[in-house]
Amino acid sequence: MRKIILSIAMMLLFGFNAYASPGVNIGISLQAGVFEVDGAKETFSGSHSSGAGSTVTKNASAEGENAEALYSIGSIFVEKTLGDRFAIGLDYVPHSMDTETSENVTNTAGSAVNTILVDAAATNTVQVDFNDLTTLYAMINLNENVYVKAGVMTVDVATNEVLGTGGAYGNTDLEGVMIAVGYDRDLDNGAFLRLEASHMDLDGATLTNTNDSAKSVSVDGISGYGAKISIGRSF
Repeated sequence: MRKIILSIAMMLLFGFNAYASPGVNIGISLQAGVFEVDGAKETFSGSHSSGAGSTVTKNASAEGENAEALYSIGSIFVEKTLGDRFAIGLDYVPHSMDTETSENVTNTAGSAVNTILVDAAATNTVQVDFNDLTTLYAMINLNENVYVKAGVMTVDVATNEVLGTGGAYGNTDLEGVMIAVGYDRDLDNGAFLRLEASHMDLDGATLTNTNDSAKSVSVDGISGYGAKISIGRSF
């Protein structure tokens, strides 16, 4: 998906001489908001405190985990206007978005000590980085100032975990869509200022433990709302 987005962006945005062709917008943005992880859960089977051979699913909500988090990101964007009302653009976040580190303690299968089965405690920590968030979008001006925007998104997800039971869950990438409505005001010397409200939906994913295919973590999806302020210049 990322290669497709970048290929389309290259054709649409950079298939012209930016210095000679009018109708190019370049700028920076700052966005803040809240996102929610839907259906986060861990599934495992085999030997554990609930009994050998049984399958256990632990939902994040049942564990009292906060499924919502605040975020703030900065991005750069470039657009090509097509006529007076339409534009296509590419928005890229050049830095990582890091989650807080979560920790839990689980019971693993114990060993016999003086003929008594003793459970062992395993501490697990996990932290996630979201990298290279890229959005390819189309924008339509409803009037002189108000516009609507829709686009497709892709982001790399790097998991940084330390599992007391061993193994790891690896990395993946997520894809999704976004919609937004905004207000654009022209400033002096070709500059402009924008205020925007947006909603995004990213697909879910399932990651399997590298040491044990019976253990996996998954989310149904990630959704979020945000407000953005952008400043740029038209050429």
